[in-house]
Amino acid sequence: MIPARRRLKTKLSALLVAAGLLGVTGCSGEFEGIYDFPLPGGADLGDDPYKVTIEFADVLELVPRSGVQVNNVTVGNVTNIDLDKENWNAEVTVEVNNDVELPANSSAYVRQTALLGEKYIALEAPPESSAHGTLGDGDVIPIARTERSVEIEEILGALSMLLNGGGIEQINNITDELNKALDGNTAELRSFLRNADSLVTKLDKQSGNITEALDSLNQLSKTLNGQTGKIKNALDELGPGLKVLDNQRDKIVEMLGELRDLSTVAVDTIQQSKQDTIANLESLLPTLRKLAEAGGDLPKALEILLTFPFNDQAVSGVKGDYFNLYATLDLNLKHISENLGRSRQSILHSLPILGDLVPEQTGEGSSESEANDASLPLPETDSGTSTENSADNNGRSQDNKGQSPDEESRSQDNSGEQAPGTGIGGVFDRFTPGGDN
Repeated sequence: MIPARRRLKTKLSALLVAAGLLGVTGCSGEFEGIYDFPLPGGADLGDDPYKVTIEFADVLELVPRSGVQVNNVTVGNVTNIDLDKENWNAEVTVEVNNDVELPANSSAYVRQTALLGEKYIALEAPPESSAHGTLGDGDVIPIARTERSVEIEEILGALSMLLNGGGIEQINNITDELNKALDGNTAELRSFLRNADSLVTKLDKQSGNITEALDSLNQLSKTLNGQTGKIKNALDELGPGLKVLDNQRDKIVEMLGELRDLSTVAVDTIQQSKQDTIANLESLLPTLRKLAEAGGDLPKALEILLTFPFNDQAVSGVKGDYFNLYATLDLNLKHISENLGRSRQSILHSLPILGDLVPEQTGEGSSESEANDASLPLPETDSGTSTENSADNNGRSQDNKGQSPDEESRSQDNSGEQAPGTGIGGVFDRFTPGGDN
């Protein structure tokens, strides 16, 4: 009887414990399995943990309730592992203690506690120089910032392939061949190593230039990639252009031959005129030297010329905003031509028609003409002629007393050295009213 009562009590205790556990899990939501049972120990999540979703390409044997660590300290646990059916990546939801602050661009890694230990998720903050923001509830760590550790099975598998099918058994043959190749070539090998060391040293010194060249090449590649359509069109249109050039090949060859003949003539001309060119340059040298000596005086003179007759210095003496200028201009063509013809280097001699009518003044005749010529005629004003012209006219009037007006006029015309109808004055006499026709 006693053993039966004990078994009954044990069964009742087990039923009460199971009912209590079901009640606890039922209050929190739907029961999904053994992972819903609370486990002793684990991370301290605090009163208000925040949830973070992490994307992994492979989570290995990571299971719910696995730990989440920061600097080897457990600060949370894994609550759920789902599969993203669009990208076929694993989505791991974790809860982290609200007192733990991490930058928004933190990274996540799947690691294991020991060589054969359990898996956990390690959260790591980036360097302070690149850290920004704060990781909070509902944030997502993308797959670009997640990785997994290497499994011991992968290491053993790679080692197995190296030992079995990786050619390890050929090491002895490789060693023998190397010994045969290097035997008796020690000097050449040392020279090769020195040259290789020198090459590597020079490349290391030029690493900045090499990097810059690679960056420029990368930029060029991007530019060409963006101009693919234009490059294709240019290549497509290059064919017809080459066809036109091929059709014009004979004319192009002929043109190049003519260009060769032209260059031959040009070279011969330059060689024959070399001395004259040098002489011209030497003759130009004094002029250029004087211009260089003038320095800043020439621009200043040009400034004064543009402001004539009122230069910048005259402006300071003006008490107003304008000038008054009274000028009398003699526009008599006869006087102008006579004044221009008096110069030894008269510009009228270079004119096609007028130059033949103006006698040249050279030698002693020019000096005598200058000595006998009267001063330049002054322009007439409203009050009468100039003083000097008045004196000349008075003298002529005294000599011409008793003559008729026509005879006096002809006497005045014949007073000059030139005969009537000759010289530049005679030309303008024919075009002025009252002249001979």
